[in-house]
Amino acid sequence: MLYDLNIPWSSSKDPLDLQRTISFLSELGYGTIALNHIHNGPLPSNIINPIPTTFPFTVPPKTVILRRCTLVVTDPSLNHRLSALSPAYDILAIRPTTEKAFLAACLSLTEHSLISLDLTQRFPFHFKPKPLMAAIHRGIKFEICYAQATMEDSNARKNFISNCLGIFRATRGRGIVISSEAKTALGVRGPADVVNLMAVWGLGRERGMEGLGDNPRSVVINEGLKRSSFRGVVDVVYGGERSATKDAEINEAQRNKGKNGEKGKGKRKADEKEAKENEPPQISKRQAKKQKMEALKAAGSNSSLSNETTPIEETSFTVVDSHNTIKAKANS
Repeated sequence: MLYDLNIPWSSSKDPLDLQRTISFLSELGYGTIALNHIHNGPLPSNIINPIPTTFPFTVPPKTVILRRCTLVVTDPSLNHRLSALSPAYDILAIRPTTEKAFLAACLSLTEHSLISLDLTQRFPFHFKPKPLMAAIHRGIKFEICYAQATMEDSNARKNFISNCLGIFRATRGRGIVISSEAKTALGVRGPADVVNLMAVWGLGRERGMEGLGDNPRSVVINEGLKRSSFRGVVDVVYGGERSATKDAEINEAQRNKGKNGEKGKGKRKADEKEAKENEPPQISKRQAKKQKMEALKAAGSNSSLSNETTPIEETSFTVVDSHNTIKAKANS
């Protein structure tokens, strides 16, 4: 499934243009589309999501519409209510405009999953590998919007390509999410065209396909887990309700199991007692060694006695034989 997580939305936008853009994206194979509301300035006390959940036109089948907010940050200390903004939207992105805000988005802020930069402007800082890779290890992705180059003038296109090269060099092509940010259907491109454009601007084809599929999918899943799970780890899934008859069957099975377990437990104890009585007494290694030595000594004493008795018997036989020979001679 392909993702486009940046379709600009405003209350003054014509619903017909939005319908054309969504329909064209669906025809090109994009299954998940995020409508983006850009918020500039400090956050209000009462945060309301202005993007509607239902539209006056029919959404193409098998197309998921998400609601996203991109917060433009100049000073991170002024936007201390990000934790209240995040639950109101499906996706939260930050667009830093200064180096201080960019470093805070990479290293310290935790409520967002995307860093979306306006790459048509010239930034007063360089994209260093250390903060960008730290953000990627934290699960934060960097968004590249190709309509910023295809639908703008030559100066904006030059800044866009220069900034893309800096980001690709610092991240080595990892953690990139490719979106359109197309205001009309004319700014949308097919996935093959997008991958070719990114290859021309310095991103490999495999990384380009990851930017259209795997990386935005991880953003959507992580944002969903943040809002529907406990600390982003355990997700509680509603599995339906059990009927009263099924509850009664389960309770009866547990009772029968308890009765059988008690009977079996008594029988098991009796069997264990008989087995213990029939077992020979256990002895230690020292006692076994002592018994072995005593057996060896007894065997040695028996062998010595047998050796001593054998010559006496032989002598007695010889004496008896000698007496018989004397008598025989006398008689003769």
